[in-house]
Amino acid sequence: MLRTRSVRHGQFTLVSGQTSEWYIDAKLTTCTARAMPLVGRLFLDKMAERGWAPDAVGGLTMGADAIAASIARESLERGMAIDSFVIRKESKQHGTKKLLEGMIEPAGKAVVILDDVCTTGGSTIVAIERAREAGLTVIGALCLVDREMGAEVNIEEQHHCPFDRVFRFRELI
Repeated sequence: MLRTRSVRHGQFTLVSGQTSEWYIDAKLTTCTARAMPLVGRLFLDKMAERGWAPDAVGGLTMGADAIAASIARESLERGMAIDSFVIRKESKQHGTKKLLEGMIEPAGKAVVILDDVCTTGGSTIVAIERAREAGLTVIGALCLVDREMGAEVNIEEQHHCPFDRVFRFRELI
């Protein structure tokens, strides 16, 4: 599904500022009804493989949203309840002015930070930092597709957070 729905060939500028002849718009897959159960299961399998048992999963909106919802739903099929949350890019300008949505009492909860596509890890790093600032215990970061352009090193070595991926970029092209 990722290959047929999400992988594009051409000339693209990535969020990191780098250029690439390949672009992956993972949301074209992760937001589809048929992909959601598969995405949830793949992420749950990877977290189990790593020994990560989070209370909740989430990340910076938009890339993580559909993935987090898929994991939350599929976790029930495995007899567990992993909640999802969303980290805003900017705080709300009204009400509680929160950056973190979906958790009543975040302090101390174990979480895995998600992203759809990681290049240098910038969005994932922002999510890790905001989660930690909110009092969450970040036990790992997991992305659907790792472009293998520095995300792993940036996340693990510079931000002291274990990192993994479901797919490597080279597996999709």
